[in-house]
Amino acid sequence: MAKKKREATAASSGWLNTYADMVTLMMCFFVMLYDPSEVDITQLATMTASIQGEPTGGGQSLAAGRLADLGNTINAMPSTEKGKTLGLAVKKAISVFAPEIKTNKITISSDERGLIITLAADSFFREGSADLNIAETRDSLLRIAQFLEDPGLAGRRYRIEGHTDDSATDPAAWPSNWELSTARATNVLHYLTDFGSDEMRFSVAGYADTRPMYSNDTEEGRAYNRRVDIIILDEGHF
Repeated sequence: MAKKKREATAASSGWLNTYADMVTLMMCFFVMLYDPSEVDITQLATMTASIQGEPTGGGQSLAAGRLADLGNTINAMPSTEKGKTLGLAVKKAISVFAPEIKTNKITISSDERGLIITLAADSFFREGSADLNIAETRDSLLRIAQFLEDPGLAGRRYRIEGHTDDSATDPAAWPSNWELSTARATNVLHYLTDFGSDEMRFSVAGYADTRPMYSNDTEEGRAYNRRVDIIILDEGHF
């Protein structure tokens, strides 16, 4: 009688082997589908910095998630190849400008306009001036110019945008922040073209304090708002 009970128990647990085999096969299937090259390195770096407790996230900022594209029509969606090209540019920018990102002189981000290389005005310009601290920033500007001429960005256009905080300018130097922000963007353009960038691919704009990144109520927020953005434009924003 005891022998029959043991046989019944063995027979009733036999399905576990089949189940285990099925789970193993499914795991192998999903591992094969996983493509590490599709990981967004910008988002990964930002999340890692956040977990480590860095408030600035190492100079990175998150773009809208993939689900944000679901509201677009098929005709409005960028092609896969265009997306891959700009994605590779983001990864390369993070590598090329790693020293400046670490010290918050430059930040790399992206939005619907394209890839954005942000220059902290306090690091690149003298206070209240459009003159670049060229002795301290020459190497950074040279690498930006070389980066913008990378073959992977062939056919792309760029826009340089100047921004200020809401502090009043010295009337003797600048009538308003409009002139200051435009002059800073224009001077960045002049140095980039001196270092080899194609002038015909650029446009310049000055926005004064009309497009702040943060509140101007704090000194830290004002510091972030004083900036020059170099934007590698997506085709929909040429």
